[in-house]
Order: sequence, then C-alpha cells, then structure tokens
Amino acid sequence: MKQIELNGIIVPILTPMNEDESINLEELRAQVERMIENGIHGIFPFGTNGEGYILTGEEKKLVLETVIDQVNGRVPVYAGTGCISTKETIEQSKMAQAAGADVLSIITPSFAAASQDELYTHYETVAKAVDMPIVLYNIPARTGNALTPATVARLAQIENIIGAKDSSGNFTNILGYIDAGKQKQNGKFYTLSGNDQLIIWTLLAGGTGGIAGCANIYPKTMASIYNLFKEGKIEEAKKANESIQSFRACFKYGNPNTIVKTATRLLGHNVGACRAPFNQVPQAGIDALKKVLEENKAKGMC
Repeated sequence: MKQIELNGIIVPILTPMNEDESINLEELRAQVERMIENGIHGIFPFGTNGEGYILTGEEKKLVLETVIDQVNGRVPVYAGTGCISTKETIEQSKMAQAAGADVLSIITPSFAAASQDELYTHYETVAKAVDMPIVLYNIPARTGNALTPATVARLAQIENIIGAKDSSGNFTNILGYIDAGKQKQNGKFYTLSGNDQLIIWTLLAGGTGGIAGCANIYPKTMASIYNLFKEGKIEEAKKANESIQSFRACFKYGNPNTIVKTATRLLGHNVGACRAPFNQVPQAGIDALKKVLEENKAKGMC
C-alpha cells in the first residue's frame, strides 16, 4: 500500500464541460495547472464539486487518467470512488488503483437508508478488495446516511482506512472523528474538514486539513490557511479562512456545486455549466456573485 500523509488543502476539482456536456479535457488540464501553481496540496477529481454523482464510469476513468497525467506526481491525487452498491464501489476503486491514484475517497452509499453495521461492512469489504489508502467521506445532507464517530473508530482499525472527511457542517462530529482517529492502532488517522469555513478550527483541534470546494475559486487563499497554520501564524490563518464567508453567502442562490462552477466561469475560466438539471442560477445570484468576486479581487483574494 502507498504510504501517504493527508495534509493541507485538497481541491475537489471541477469537471469542465463543453456546451454538449462532454468533458473538456483541455480545460481540465488548465485547471489542474492553476490549482498547483497557486499552492494547492492535493487534487481530488469527481468529488461533489467535480459532479461525480452525474458522471458515467467511463467518464470518471477519463477524468482521473487526465488529472493523473497532468499532475505528474507533483501533488497527491484523490479519487472519489464511492457508489451506492458495494460491488460498484469496488469496481471503481480498482479502476482508480489501476489508473495510479494515490488515495481513494469513498462517500457513504446514498438513497437507501443504511444501518451503522451495514456501513461498516460496506467499507470493510471495499478496504479488503484494494491495496490503497482510503478516506471515509461523510456528507449526510446529500446521501441520507451519516457515519457516526463510533463507526469511524471501528473502521479506523482497518489498516488501509487512514482518514475521514466530514462535510456535515457539525463541528462536534469533526471532533468526534478526531477522537476516533486517536484510537487507530496501526498507523495514523487523518481528519479533514469538508466544510470550508471550519478548516482552521479543524486544524486547531488536531485535524490535518480540508477538502475545499472554494479552492476552485480561491486556490491561493485557501492553500494559505494551511500554510499560515503550519507557520504558526494562527490569526492570519483565521482571517484567510474568514475571507470566504461573503462568497459562501451566495450559496443561498442555488446548489453550492452550481454556484462554485458559475463563479469559476465568471472569473473567465472555460469550465462550462454543471450537467443538467443542476445548472441554473437566478439573475439575482449572478449579480451577487459578480459583486462578491469584484470585492474579493480588490482585497487581493485569488
């Protein structure tokens, strides 16, 4: 198994699309370069912001192979391989391993309600099927299934389950994951914030970074949160984290994925729209985004 530390700000990179909703590979490569040039510590294709929920298996393979080729070993590549069924999750995970991904990020199964024992068995079975580091991904608002800290503590005992990303927005849950990780007996366990506004607080509590959708808009600003924290400049790191609040306030105008992609397009990047039907932002939202992007540009955010 690859030995890797899960640290820093990882971007769930957008999947650029053409007008016909095909993947824009040229722009995908450009976005990878933009992220790395601005100091991002890891690239995560087809996560939530990468619209992994709406891509086919073949499209995911194409996106992942393109990202791995463009990254060329400069930063770790995380692959989102979680599906509803255990069978398909294993198939996608083996695809990602063959493609050369560094880490698997596996979201909880969705739609059907799952017990904690079912979730445990799901992850245990996948972990046995691949020889790769795995990060658990908890986002109950989207999947309907929440991983409890107690279940994370059990899963942490599996050697290649090395971390968890929490996007519940509940800081108490993040603290629970950090405590659960301390119980791992065969290696280190890493806790990542999936809520951009909680990154600095997660770091201060013992977490190791965040998977940050806002990094698609402000890669340098987001990366600086971790860099400043590591330099001991805590107040500056807090200010960097607070600086994204005005942008996140625009999430009220639509699906956060759609807002992030629309904002990236408004910045002049040819990423296209989200795949239908999740592709509409009202004019009030466009106006608000333009205003916030201009204000933040004047502050030097990028």
